Amino acid sequence: MPRLKFIAFDGTEFDIQADNGSTLMENAVRNGVPGIEAECGGACACATCHVYVDEAWAEIVGPPEPMEEDMLDFAYDVRPTSRLSCQVRVREELDGLTVRVPERQG
Repeated sequence: MPRLKFIAFDGTEFDIQADNGSTLMENAVRNGVPGIEAECGGACACATCHVYVDEAWAEIVGPPEPMEEDMLDFAYDVRPTSRLSCQVRVREELDGLTVRVPERQG
């Protein structure tokens, strides 16, 4: 099971063991990570699960698909490593991944 680290806006760290095939968003919600609102439940129809992927992991995680890029237009403070956590599936290669939660969601 890959281990993920979510860092809330206030600096609180959440170390999570995640199942392969689940999404970052599902794991954040399941583990009470503050700031991940996930209003659409993972349908890529909002921007309320926005995270910043640690730069060291950006290439491994990969870029957003076009639909996700469109939804990121509605996110707050978008950066080059911004992703919607509902669109990132956990896999073994992501063991140790660190993501940060923005100050607020879009």
